This record gives sequence, C-alpha cells and structure tokens, in this order.
Amino acid sequence: MNSNIVLHEYDVDSRVTAFSTTRHGGCSFGNYASFNINQYCGDDETCINANRKELCRLLHIEDNRLFLPHQVHGTDVVDISPTILEQSSPITLQNLIQGKDAITTNAKNCCIGVSTADCIPILLYDKQNHVAAAVHAGWRGTVASIAKHTISHMMAVYGSCPENIIAAIGPGISLDCFEVGDEVYEAFLHEGFPMEQIARRYPPMNQNAGVGERWHIDLPLCNCLQLISAGVPQYQVHMSGICTYEQCTDFFSARRLGIMSGRIFTGIVLS
Repeated sequence: MNSNIVLHEYDVDSRVTAFSTTRHGGCSFGNYASFNINQYCGDDETCINANRKELCRLLHIEDNRLFLPHQVHGTDVVDISPTILEQSSPITLQNLIQGKDAITTNAKNCCIGVSTADCIPILLYDKQNHVAAAVHAGWRGTVASIAKHTISHMMAVYGSCPENIIAAIGPGISLDCFEVGDEVYEAFLHEGFPMEQIARRYPPMNQNAGVGERWHIDLPLCNCLQLISAGVPQYQVHMSGICTYEQCTDFFSARRLGIMSGRIFTGIVLS
C-alpha cells in the first residue's frame, strides 16, 4: 500500500479540514488508479477498503465516521447530527444516506463527502454555527438548484445565514470540455439560468461526429452564481479552477476514462 495520499486541500477555516482526493497514493489499478474509495463504480473491494482505511487514518477519524452516499442526481439533503451518530448503527447510518446528493452535519470528527468524476462537488461551511455540508451537483442537480436546497436546509435545521457560509467548488468538468445536447441547454434555459454567461457554442469535440456546433455549459459557474443568488458573498465562494477532463491524470474523469473508473471524494471534517 502506497500511503503517500495526495489531497487537494481548501483553506476554509482553521477548525475545518476540507479536501478533494486525487488519483495519487492508493492501491487501486487501471482506471481506478490509484486512490479510489467509491464502492459503486466497479473497483476491487479490497483496494477500496484499504484506500478508505488509509484516508481515515490521515484524517484521524474512525472508519465508521466517514460518510459517502450512493448519489442519484437528485436534490435530497440528509442531516447527520451527533444524536443520530450516537443512536444509530453503521448499517442504519449507511441506509440513511443512500439516495442522497447532499449531507449536512454539525458533528465533530466525522467526514461527510460526495463522489464525482466530472460533476461538481461543493463544500459549504457555516462559520457562525460550525456546520458543514457536502453537495454533489451534476448537471441535473445544478438545474434543480441542489446548492440552494442545501443552503435552505442549513437555514432550517441550524439557523444558518448565507452571509456566514464559506463555499469551495471543487474539481469538475470545465465549460470548454462539457459538451451537451440541445435538451440540456433547454433545461438550463427553462430554469432561468443566464445563458449568455454560462453557455457557448463550439465545433464538436469529436471531429468525426458530422454535426454542427454544440452547446457547452459552465457547470462550476452555474453553481457559483447559484450560491451567490442564495446569499453567499461572492468573495466567500472559492473556485478550484480544476477541469477533471483536462487533468485526468490527477483527477478522475468519467468522460475521459469511462464510467468504469474511480471517483474523486470531496469531504469536510469539523474539529
């Protein structure tokens, strides 16, 4: 086991550890090489468990305090409170987060996170109430405003104020590389996104496609604008600027590697 895990870290707050995993430092092979902890993408279970154990060691948490849902491109948000942690078995906790695309918590010394491989991971931190959230925003979740749903959840459950939230938008596919069909463009248009800001038409990336120009959507910008419109100050929204498609040797990209490949884990731990 190569334990030299490389994390892309976010400077959120001194009381918070926030990061995205890279492809470096684990024991997985091929398109899962080398650091993957996602159990839903076809990787070898032994490698997944070894990688997960090593990440928990690095984060100084117990293995049963790392939470990674099986995401479904929806907008459901689940909360993991200290009470739920104390009163629930590991199996109950795992069932609780299944089918959710965002997790919130104010529990210390546990890691909540989401998996991506071109979709946009978002971490939120309420510095006033010491509350964290991890959000998975693919294009469907972005259209359905999952970032806003998560902030609304934090406001309802914890009394969070958007102006106290710090956000980190992690590695994801860029405008130049996110080529979409007209139906995706229409979905964003229908929901009132500022298309002149978030969309461009380029020649097809596959020059043999035999089609005209194709739409491209800027998913990181879409989510940045969504956070700002929810009340998060623009200067508190930090963009990684990492395109997974262009940097697939360091970060997993399903569009470059195929769906049978590893996933980035973007997580946050409160201390």
